[in-house]
Amino acid sequence: MADKGIYRDRDGGLTLGHRQPVAQARKKLNLNFKSIRHGVDMPFLILILVLLSFGVLMMFSASYAWGQNDMGDGYYYAKKQLMFAGIGLVTMLVASVWDYHFFQNTWVCYLFYIVMYGVCIYAALFGSSTADASRWIDLGFVQFQPSELLKVAFIMIFAYIMAVNFPKFDNWKFCVIPFMVIMGLTVVVLAMQRHLSAVMIIGVIGVSMMFVSGMPAKTFWKFMGILALVAVIAFVGLLLIGKFSYIQDRITSWRNPEGDIQNSTWQTYNSLLAIGSGGWFGLGFGESKQKFLYLPEAQNDFVFAIICEELGFVGALVVVVLFVIFVLRGFYIAANAKDRFGMLVAAGITIQIGFQAVLHIIGASNAFP
Repeated sequence: MADKGIYRDRDGGLTLGHRQPVAQARKKLNLNFKSIRHGVDMPFLILILVLLSFGVLMMFSASYAWGQNDMGDGYYYAKKQLMFAGIGLVTMLVASVWDYHFFQNTWVCYLFYIVMYGVCIYAALFGSSTADASRWIDLGFVQFQPSELLKVAFIMIFAYIMAVNFPKFDNWKFCVIPFMVIMGLTVVVLAMQRHLSAVMIIGVIGVSMMFVSGMPAKTFWKFMGILALVAVIAFVGLLLIGKFSYIQDRITSWRNPEGDIQNSTWQTYNSLLAIGSGGWFGLGFGESKQKFLYLPEAQNDFVFAIICEELGFVGALVVVVLFVIFVLRGFYIAANAKDRFGMLVAAGITIQIGFQAVLHIIGASNAFP
């Protein structure tokens, strides 16, 4: 049995858990399909494939009218979704056989974060703009949103710092300051992109990872107090200087979705109309009325409203339950990870996907601005 503890490999990186230096882990890219079958959590894999297949199917239904209107091809968004699903499956296959300790290395972890941070700055300054928000990079054949990879880089570097600093968590400068710096830098570049939903996601990921990291409870709650104070001051300050004034419009639309249905509350009103039209069992797959150019972003952030309209309360509840199971299974995998770094990475990714699903659901149902 390998010894457990914190070890320093020849590259200077730290390994927490079994004695497995990062330099050795980098060489262990074993593409043996037998090992893939035995190394994967099958219930989790089946759940992912079900959600992925359902997402592609709903995209075919929800996006046809908008694809025809925007691109002259009713299947444009569905084909793009199918392409990204394929890329995701290939990436998942590679990730399932790549030893995650490869990222538990100072150079790899920091370089990944720095590169993605730089790409996000480029997107904020020179990227494609949508609704006054510059967060996309146009690659010609597809638009790329680098903030999605920044979230992954944030999880990796957060997990790395926590795993390395865990024995020194009694010291404030090792326990809180590094996390405040990384979280602050990430929030700044996302704010530059006017990407406040991503700011919320980063905040939830960071706080949740710190909660499960083993940080002393007293220190954690002190950190939460400081974070809350900084967040309130920053939010109020941005509103006072006129930045992110659209937040006030969204709050107004949330409070009174029927207040200006020809303009500012058009999307919210039609989303609620779609949800209410579904009843218990829905109008039937493909039978949505609101997807015919009434509901903006029906093929994107508001696809949950179309799910409710076509599949009803029961269908929507099934989707919610599937995501709940996804999160619970993800936490189970995290709890059974071989070391602290693996546990934190698994928990962080699970929280990211789960909370993004929550944001889309409560946004479409007007439960949150």
